[in-house]
Amino acid sequence: MSAPITAITMPQWGLTMTEGKVVNWLKPEGAAFSEGDEILEIETSKITNVVEADAAGVLRRVVAQAGATLPVGALLGVVAPETMPEAVIDEFVAGFKRNEPAAAAAVEAPAPRELEAAGTRLRFLELGSGGDVPILFLHGFGADLNSWMFNQPDLAEERRTVALDLPGHGGSAKDLARADADALVDVVEGALSELGIGRVHLAGHSLGGAVATALAVRRPERIASLTLIAPAGLGPEINQVFIDGFVRMARRKDAQEVLALLVHDPAMLSRAMVEDVLRYKRIDGVSAALERFAQAWFAGGRQLLDLRAGLAALPMPVQVIWGRDDGIIPVAHAEALGPRVAVHILPGAGHLPHMEKAREVNRLIRRFIGS
Repeated sequence: MSAPITAITMPQWGLTMTEGKVVNWLKPEGAAFSEGDEILEIETSKITNVVEADAAGVLRRVVAQAGATLPVGALLGVVAPETMPEAVIDEFVAGFKRNEPAAAAAVEAPAPRELEAAGTRLRFLELGSGGDVPILFLHGFGADLNSWMFNQPDLAEERRTVALDLPGHGGSAKDLARADADALVDVVEGALSELGIGRVHLAGHSLGGAVATALAVRRPERIASLTLIAPAGLGPEINQVFIDGFVRMARRKDAQEVLALLVHDPAMLSRAMVEDVLRYKRIDGVSAALERFAQAWFAGGRQLLDLRAGLAALPMPVQVIWGRDDGIIPVAHAEALGPRVAVHILPGAGHLPHMEKAREVNRLIRRFIGS
């Protein structure tokens, strides 16, 4: 029996995504590919990402050409055996019906909510309900819970997940008394209590990775596992041009130059993402909050917090994921870690591997906490 015809459709990355733009097909029509191969690039409102093959096959028909903007679930291409007649593929394309429920889900996505912890108002997004131990996501400097848009919905298919806006970021309160690690750990620990979470899998990126590590050092009995993505706190070096530039940027040109430092390929950054960051920067209290974070964590062009000894002594499983081309925190910090920590260095990724290589990062997290 020959393999069936299957559709390549517009993916839904993040619950608020309703459409995407076909940037480029990475496999030409008629090309064979293997499971995990990158097939095409899609531009979302945040960043350009790739669609990877779920299984081996042959791209028999490109339906949506580069430049086309289509809704979630729309037909982009057709995968079928080389022996499949063109007439059968024509019939499949003509009869294809978009997955309407997938598109509706993007509109009716769960909205972020608020809680108060350690006297601070915090925004959070909770998805999923399964699993014995939930996952808590902590973002990096200048980011917010939306930076997990490619990760949280995927992992929420199997367990409860919570993405938190740290103080001074996203929709959380901007009036900070302190921005040091102890103060942030107080807030995150309080948030876990407010959410009724006892033990938790922590996933933290950059500054959020340092906060996750510090929480694990303080409350190891509450942490089931620790996934650190390009974390701060594992060496003194930091790209101060990025830190200073992010704090001060106010124009699109400046924002584009600063944000380009985050990724392996600056073409991945969408115009909408740049505009979103600039809108955030214009909110009252944001500049002062970011300056406070910069002084508490990265004053003088150096990382002030060293968590290496604490990390080495942690009893729970720890994995570190890093982009080979990280331009913010050097990958050498990961390479210097001992055998106690599982280290994964991803090629073709910068400081945002959870966005640039989302599928691989999700696979690593799922395998790690499942084991």
